[in-house]
Amino acid sequence: MPSTTQTYHGSYLMPSLEHATVSDAMHPGILSCDPDASLGEVARMMASHHVHSVAVIGVSHQEPECGVWGIISDLDLIHAGIGNGSDTTARDLAMQPVIAVEPNASLRDAGETMLQHRVSHLVVTESGSGRPVGILSTLDIAGVLAWGEA
Repeated sequence: MPSTTQTYHGSYLMPSLEHATVSDAMHPGILSCDPDASLGEVARMMASHHVHSVAVIGVSHQEPECGVWGIISDLDLIHAGIGNGSDTTARDLAMQPVIAVEPNASLRDAGETMLQHRVSHLVVTESGSGRPVGILSTLDIAGVLAWGEA
């Protein structure tokens, strides 16, 4: 009888939600594109890297020190692709506002920020400099909920 191996993301060493910080759950690094990237280019980035968001690099109006102008979620991409998206650029797609959080912030607080702003991704910025260092998604928080209850 063939056996199957199931791969789990997360760890039994993951702290509980009450003790976790953003750095415990975030994905380091940012997958980004220029504001003029096409719908197809953004779609290829998401598909080839198996991610649900891409950051659009530029000057943000909400977080000027962050350097991220907007976030394109997978749902933004599908919405544009189903509509008339042939001339759509990343600038047009970046519907999700940029909300920044620092790595040492409480994961619970970050989750509450996501709920308050109705966003699925936060840009993680370096303390002090505001330089983007990663992304925190709702799925990252779900991983802590799943594996942090030891």
